[in-house]
Amino acid sequence: MNNKEIQRLNMPWEKDYQYAQGIKSGNTVWLAGQLGHDDKGILAEGMEVQVQLSYANIKKLLAAFNMVMDNVVEEVLYVLDMPAAFAATKKVRQAFYENPSEVATTIVAVSGLALPGQLIEIKIVAKQ
Repeated sequence: MNNKEIQRLNMPWEKDYQYAQGIKSGNTVWLAGQLGHDDKGILAEGMEVQVQLSYANIKKLLAAFNMVMDNVVEEVLYVLDMPAAFAATKKVRQAFYENPSEVATTIVAVSGLALPGQLIEIKIVAKQ
């Protein structure tokens, strides 16, 4: 029996790389790493804007599961530039989380990400 609910953003890479943007099973949602792109899949330039759009995509996917940002219990940020990511997330997270310090957060510097120009990817776990 498959009790998983799937959500997508209808980006071409979902089909190309054969994955779901979000899966809900029981009262838990797992979101694949979200990128700083708009509704057309165009990647923004600059860390702060990519962080904003990544969280906007997270918020959109959570809403599709009838969840909000306060349901997030864990996030993992994969970044190319740690100082830029810290500066951007310090500014941006307040706009998306009522209390950012109530989210278990890990930030990892990596040598590369999936798309050219991509600076950050954010993976989420949320619970109802």
